Amino acid sequence: MKRLPIPPEVTGDEIDADVRQELMSLPKGLAEDVSRNLVMVAQLIDDEPEKAYEYSRVALRLASRVAAVREAAGFAAYATQKYSEALAEFRAARRMSGGVELWPVMADCERGLGRPERALAMAGEPEVQKLDKAGQVEMRLVAAGARRDLGQLDAAIVTLQSPELASGAVHPWTARLRYAYADALLAAGRESEARDWFAKALESDKDGVTDASDRLAELDGIEFVDAFDDSDDEDDVQDVEDIEDDVEDVEDADDVEDVEDVEGGVVDVADDVDEVEDVDGDDR
Repeated sequence: MKRLPIPPEVTGDEIDADVRQELMSLPKGLAEDVSRNLVMVAQLIDDEPEKAYEYSRVALRLASRVAAVREAAGFAAYATQKYSEALAEFRAARRMSGGVELWPVMADCERGLGRPERALAMAGEPEVQKLDKAGQVEMRLVAAGARRDLGQLDAAIVTLQSPELASGAVHPWTARLRYAYADALLAAGRESEARDWFAKALESDKDGVTDASDRLAELDGIEFVDAFDDSDDEDDVQDVEDIEDDVEDVEDADDVEDVEDVEGGVVDVADDVDEVEDVDGDDR
């Protein structure tokens, strides 16, 4: 079995306490090995999902009968858009744990597989009532996405209208719910309302999980310009090089009768070089 490198500072102690408890059924050395691979999955899944997926496969080969391992493998597959594989892992984890927490992401896998009708059917199952508030909001987001997949834009908007959306309280899922509602309104051509909800999403998005600020700027017609555009630096360098060439041309002049004119020309061009270099320095 291929062994992926794990930094020596990564230890099993970093794993979630509930997962650690679940791994206690394994021999100590194996439990530590599995834990370290799961830590790597957690660390990499957002920025390097393909690597996270590789580590999850190692953990899965080591401890496929542990629900937490199947769940981690599911999320790693989900992050790399391997929806069929993710759904299979989530189903296995659910059978082992007996919980319903994975129900929304399982429904979203159905969407990823091009089966929005199945996602909507899952939104109407009794399992949804067993979810906590965060899980119910996730299920609402998935159901609205399924409606949009089916071209039912108005139904998607209605699906997102809820006490959670109307509440002024801010929760970890608030920004995403408001953003989804704003995006659906915009798709329906209700630009003014969409702008208001993008603003509300931005207001509640303390962790930057959405691009609400960019969407607002786009609606307001604001275009951002890179203040450190490399092309400007290249133009300045070219100007300096052109002036230095002029200096060389003047210094190499051997057919100018008036030496004072030559010296004056060199001084003038040198001054120009200093001015351009000063501007270039300011830009930096």
